[in-house]
Amino acid sequence: MSRTIRLDAVLVQAVIAGALSFSHLHDLAEAAGQDGWKAWAYPISVDLLLVAAWRRMRVRAGNRPAWVWFVIALTASLGANIATAGMLDLGNTPAWLRILVAGWPALAFLGGTLLAHTPTPGPGETVPAAPLPEPAAPLPAPAPEPVPEVTVERTPELAPELPPALGPAPGPVPAAAVATAVPPALLDHARKLANTHHATTGNHIDTETLRARLGIPAPLADSIAAQLA
Repeated sequence: MSRTIRLDAVLVQAVIAGALSFSHLHDLAEAAGQDGWKAWAYPISVDLLLVAAWRRMRVRAGNRPAWVWFVIALTASLGANIATAGMLDLGNTPAWLRILVAGWPALAFLGGTLLAHTPTPGPGETVPAAPLPEPAAPLPAPAPEPVPEVTVERTPELAPELPPALGPAPGPVPAAAVATAVPPALLDHARKLANTHHATTGNHIDTETLRARLGIPAPLADSIAAQLA
């Protein structure tokens, strides 16, 4: 099966930008005193650091060290493009530029080492999230404000009106008027005692004697005496 090669405008643009930047970095390094193969090694070093930082950012979003080294490599590439565009006299290179070019290999090695040895989460692994701050201790509840005492004056309730009196209440019933039920057998026995007392003394038996003979309470003796009279 034949595969069709399709040109991508972005890819073509990237190749052109990479070639021009590579050439400008070479020219700048050569102007700073790096001749021969050393002048060609500088653009390779810058591009490799740029690609390594970009790959690290794609693997782990929000990686700040990768962003820092990406900005450093991009600044070196962009600075070379500007410097070789006539901003600097390459025939009379300033000392600070020579210092930057000479110190670049050590800086690029440091950045590449840090990017290469940063742990990368494997497939299915998650990057541990930063620990959440501990919740602050709850503030003590404010003390309740004292409630002022309120005195409520109650209107005195009126006493209910009593119905008019219907007349004087009946007085207590005398004890003698209250008839006490007397068993018939007791009444017969009391009558025999009364007859015997009358036959012996010639007098009717009194209540006290009847009560003493029968051993009964006074109200019952009164009731029996009333029935014997």
